[in-house]
Amino acid sequence: MSKLKETPTRTLVVTLVLCLVCSIAVSAAALILRPTQQENALVDRQRAVLVIAELWQPGMSSDEVREVFSSRVTPRLVDLRTGDYSDAFDPHTFDQNKAVADSALSSMIPEDRDIASIRRLEHYAVVYQIEQNGELERLVLPVRGYGLWSTMYGFVALQSDLETVAGIGFYQHGETPGLGGEIDNPNWQAKWVGKKVYQDGEPVLRVIKGSVNPQSPQADYQVDAIAGATLTANGVTHMIHFWLGEDGFAPFLKKLSAGEA
Repeated sequence: MSKLKETPTRTLVVTLVLCLVCSIAVSAAALILRPTQQENALVDRQRAVLVIAELWQPGMSSDEVREVFSSRVTPRLVDLRTGDYSDAFDPHTFDQNKAVADSALSSMIPEDRDIASIRRLEHYAVVYQIEQNGELERLVLPVRGYGLWSTMYGFVALQSDLETVAGIGFYQHGETPGLGGEIDNPNWQAKWVGKKVYQDGEPVLRVIKGSVNPQSPQADYQVDAIAGATLTANGVTHMIHFWLGEDGFAPFLKKLSAGEA
């Protein structure tokens, strides 16, 4: 029996066919799995909100996360340009991280005001209101800012006075494990609870070098440092100042506090 003669052309054709088949298989898998991936991403974000709101219990299933989220959390869309609620998009499905890449839904931040190093600011953001008997208990705000190696994505929760921190957490970042990655440490996150954001109307809450002196008049506005992670800690401070400042949620918080949002 004769064997097919190997030629460069035949090898190239086989390679191209194999690449085509693999590309089709990968594309099909990505298309088929996309709804599942999107649903998992949504559940992960809902879980992060529940953790910040102290509504999450260890071992909760995805279905339980959805149930608690839908019963206790009210997502609202906010126009960051005006500080008002908006119905421009569905807050349950609006992806503000994707909106940043859309020039119609975001704008460049002037360099001298881009203290969080995020470059662009979306026009709309989704906030999460935790209510009980019609009264606001906590408000969860999405925040992001650049640390040492990465953009840190997370949430800050405020108590009903809209000035006191109820919690902080991160759901995505690339900071160094054991150093900047300690922003995920529950012990460090717990140090934020009860801290005050504003002094004379300006956000002053910050991560300091060393430990907070409880006798200091500024203790309510300071959080202990993260050992060996000064740049990450500075990034968290800048993130807080930006998003709780005039370019972020401050106009909305003022209107909400006055009942005008």
